Amino acid sequence: MLPAGGRFARAQTYPARPVRILVGFAPAGTQDIFARLIGEWLSKRFGQAFVVENRPSAGGNIATELVVKAPADGHTLLLVASSAAINASLYAKLNFNFVRDIAPVAGISRAPLVMLVHASIPVHTVPEFIAFAKSNPGKLNMASPGAGSVPHVAGELFNTMAGLDVQHVPYRGGAPALTDLVAGQVQMMFSNSPILDHIRAGRLRALAVTTTTPSNVLPDLPTVSTSLPGFEASNWQGIGAPRDTPFEIIDALNRAINAALGDAKLKQQLADMDGTVMIGSPGDFGKLIEEETEKWGRVIRTAKIQPI
Repeated sequence: MLPAGGRFARAQTYPARPVRILVGFAPAGTQDIFARLIGEWLSKRFGQAFVVENRPSAGGNIATELVVKAPADGHTLLLVASSAAINASLYAKLNFNFVRDIAPVAGISRAPLVMLVHASIPVHTVPEFIAFAKSNPGKLNMASPGAGSVPHVAGELFNTMAGLDVQHVPYRGGAPALTDLVAGQVQMMFSNSPILDHIRAGRLRALAVTTTTPSNVLPDLPTVSTSLPGFEASNWQGIGAPRDTPFEIIDALNRAINAALGDAKLKQQLADMDGTVMIGSPGDFGKLIEEETEKWGRVIRTAKIQPI
């Protein structure tokens, strides 16, 4: 009974001080917003401050390493993004093994990418785009926010599954990539956001979304998998903790985050960003991380993607 009593006491006294949520990306981005929404909820739930700290660098690897090295007491958490599953294979030398060294706590949200083409491209569906690209081999260019980004690996997966040769053009961020797409300097892009203004103005054409379920923001768009069975790519977020963090603390955080995701107001806030909540156990989130790490590892090796 003594170990059980100790675990109960530990859960009852957590958190004993403010908790840090490290985000490996700049303020005001999607990951930062999600971390702050969840942090605000957890602060109210636990009666201690959950403070977001931004450590943008190396695709989130700096923040991850800081959490890996932090005490496993639940007072340092990580906003886990889909880039973590990519980085595991993208970077040859990391000072950690993500799957081994970060304990999954809870998923937060999953959102599609949108397959966009410039309005001058004479296609309106995914099959039409595939046919057009095959009739113009090597002549179409695909923008992305950078080598190894989610839009990039999604595009390479699309290339492989459709048997295409759309050339990748990396940019230093989504804004310059979008600027050149609107200008017609590149012909297509898998975008992290729906870009509604450009779609409504007719400058860009949305062909499909990359998840297997429809978009909240563009519900009438088909999924890529309708035309290319088995295709799936998404931006997802969740919370992780250092390995060996006590199960009682992880369980308490998981239950609190799941309660947050069931809240109508928070659920709508995520939906407004085209996110679908991921309520589940730590094991459910861990399974997603493992599956995504394996999938994107295959894509990176096949396409021989290197970080820039």
